[in-house]
Amino acid sequence: MRVARLHGVGDVRLSDEPMPTPGPGETMVRVSAVGICGSDLHWYGQGGIGDATLDRPLVAGHEFAGVTADGRRVAVDPAVPCNTCDMCLAGHPNLCRHLRFAGHGAEDGGLRECVAWPERCLVPLPDRLSAAAGALLEPLGVAIHAVDLGHVRAGATVGVFGCGPIGLLVLQVARAAGASDLWVSEPLPHRFTAAQAWGAKQWSPGREVDVAFECAGVAGALDDALAAARPGGRVVLVGIPDDDRTVFTASVARRKGLTLLLSRRMKHTYPRALRLVQSGQVDVEGLVTHRFPLEQSPAAFEAAQRREGLKVIVEP
Repeated sequence: MRVARLHGVGDVRLSDEPMPTPGPGETMVRVSAVGICGSDLHWYGQGGIGDATLDRPLVAGHEFAGVTADGRRVAVDPAVPCNTCDMCLAGHPNLCRHLRFAGHGAEDGGLRECVAWPERCLVPLPDRLSAAAGALLEPLGVAIHAVDLGHVRAGATVGVFGCGPIGLLVLQVARAAGASDLWVSEPLPHRFTAAQAWGAKQWSPGREVDVAFECAGVAGALDDALAAARPGGRVVLVGIPDDDRTVFTASVARRKGLTLLLSRRMKHTYPRALRLVQSGQVDVEGLVTHRFPLEQSPAAFEAAQRREGLKVIVEP
């Protein structure tokens, strides 16, 4: 089968490899669509993410969907929790102490023709949802989890700082949760235009919100989120900084008595994500601006790194 592996910073190579062999409880999935995520770009651009570094050629890609050997269309949950540690038993599989995650560290991801993956992590896709929509249920789950942490309520005012795909999904989920006013800060015109299409207005200094979401992973976005949050408000950090450090002015957060929350992937969100997409409350297809075949994976990463559009999809 054909595989796209990341061998080093900016170095994606195509190769032929043996088909995977499903282990106990695993199912073979022929991959149909893979989304390139901001975290994939950390692997591509910095050779790692946080304290995890590229120590072997890695198959990236954790947003993916495909077809099982027996013909079922599925979205693939990239997270495989152990289900036995204290965090799993407490209902927090996203904090599992022994988590396996596709496209991270020792676990190869979806940028290949076939994957053997645990059956318990396969989510059936309705016929009218495309493979790309199935792949984007994963980032939608990230957005749902972030909005859950923010405790967005009906009539709340919300600010989103950074309108890449995750920020745009947070925006839509917050709207679906009942937020009455949506404000965004985004320097790239095409991304701001997309946010406007989903009901957002331009945030300006001096405007306060009940909940602020930092979705860019850069210091300026966090500074703006802290400035925008009203006294007693909540700030959810979703973005991942390049240098693995988050720095902010403590006096601003302290004097306002802000609650800061760090969002870690997602948990128990696939059923809700499916309902939001099927009901039309969240548009994931509208995020897709670029499509590439697997053989053009290097070009797909380059396009995503340039932030040319919104979401880049690779279709093996």
